[in-house]
Amino acid sequence: MPSPHSEFNTELDGRKNLLLTGRPGVGKTTLIRAVVEELGPSKAGGFWSKEIRESGRRVGFSIETLSGQTGVLAHCGLSSGPRLGRYFVNIKDIDEIAVPSLVSARESDKLIIIDEIAKMELFSREFASEVRRCLDSRRVIATIQQRRGKFLDEVRARKDIKLFELTVCNRNEMPRRIIALLGI
Repeated sequence: MPSPHSEFNTELDGRKNLLLTGRPGVGKTTLIRAVVEELGPSKAGGFWSKEIRESGRRVGFSIETLSGQTGVLAHCGLSSGPRLGRYFVNIKDIDEIAVPSLVSARESDKLIIIDEIAKMELFSREFASEVRRCLDSRRVIATIQQRRGKFLDEVRARKDIKLFELTVCNRNEMPRRIIALLGI
């Protein structure tokens, strides 16, 4: 008898890495958090990003691992690091917080959460290398920036990924769809 999720498993077609893209603010991180909540946090590892706001104004982005470590991804108040727009990127926290969270998830055979694969994070060579290793494990759910770029295009071109574009129209159904694809 076919699995109740067989229509989705066919859609996955042997690919195990699920990547979400979409406009900023459409709900990619919210979707990933819903999947982790449904799965149970002990079965996943990695990190997500969050805006840092002061007086209602975005001043940066934080990194938060699923195990509770936090750091700064980028901030307009930093005085060093690669600059992207008005933000300075904090490679130290990417390398010392985000990357180890990915290594730990990969080495413990957990579902690997990467939020997000984007220009800020890619200033870290360690991050890019670890993303490749995680994708090779074929257990990744990640968000990926819509913009083009050598590494971003390389990731999108992999045969082991399924890319979903999250929109205002499909964002309410997408958590159920992703959970079904995972067989949760």
